[in-house]
Amino acid sequence: MFGVTILGNNSAIPTPTRHPTSQAVYIDDQVLLLDCGEGTQMQMHRYKIKRSKINYIFISHLHGDHYFGLIGLLNSFALIGRKDDLHLFAPEPLYGLIDLQMQLADSEFPYTIHRYPLKEEGEIAHSNTFTVKCFRVKHRIECWGFAIMQKQKLRKLNIEEVKKHLIPTAAYYSIKKGEDYMTSEGNIIPNKLLTIDPPKGKVYAYCADTLFTDSFLHHIADADMIYHESTYLKDMEEKAFKRFHSTAEQAATIARRANAKRLLIGHFSSKYEFLEPFESEARQVFENTEIAREGVTYLLK
Repeated sequence: MFGVTILGNNSAIPTPTRHPTSQAVYIDDQVLLLDCGEGTQMQMHRYKIKRSKINYIFISHLHGDHYFGLIGLLNSFALIGRKDDLHLFAPEPLYGLIDLQMQLADSEFPYTIHRYPLKEEGEIAHSNTFTVKCFRVKHRIECWGFAIMQKQKLRKLNIEEVKKHLIPTAAYYSIKKGEDYMTSEGNIIPNKLLTIDPPKGKVYAYCADTLFTDSFLHHIADADMIYHESTYLKDMEEKAFKRFHSTAEQAATIARRANAKRLLIGHFSSKYEFLEPFESEARQVFENTEIAREGVTYLLK
């Protein structure tokens, strides 16, 4: 499974029905947390996100609506006796804030937090099933986006050819990994004859708070799904520019230019009571647009 559950889709000020930014990305048996705004823990409980599955947390920038829920979550991990290592990727000053809070509380974590300060664009995390890259977006302060790439599965056996060449089952795994097969007579049977290309791994690109720019377009090109902030509607474009944010129309333009297959929009200003106009505005530019609705899981198919 590769999917994204929206925990918070609002901007800085929470509303009775919308919460600051946070997303849980499911990829196989892992859950990756993208940003951790105020109220994230309650949303995790509400939508049954298993804390024990979270081993990777990515914080895009140090505006409070993207990390004010983090210290509470880290403390909860400690209170429930977490022992597993946690990998935290964030702008470097965040680690000093965590240390200060723990010092003032005279507390310590019973688990290890591996710290990865975001400094350069490129690959920052990987496992057997995924790779994560970070890229700069353009906001009022240092801010990062993340591209989560599902690793390609093992190659599929071409059963007809495998049986034709009487290949033993003991050789199947190495062939699936891409190796050629050598017969007992020393003849080489090329892997491309014995296997079929597996489906290409899916890509989810998380474009955090940013003004309208194509400076990071090459990092999200051809993504299966992107999330892009759309704090305002088109009539507030000047305000969006001044505050280093984007409109729904601009988010859709980025999705179209990136040749994305699907667009989620979020980070809505609290001034808007209804969100349907955002979807309508974006779909005029990029039809396959959806509002990132809290509690909904969007699968990459």
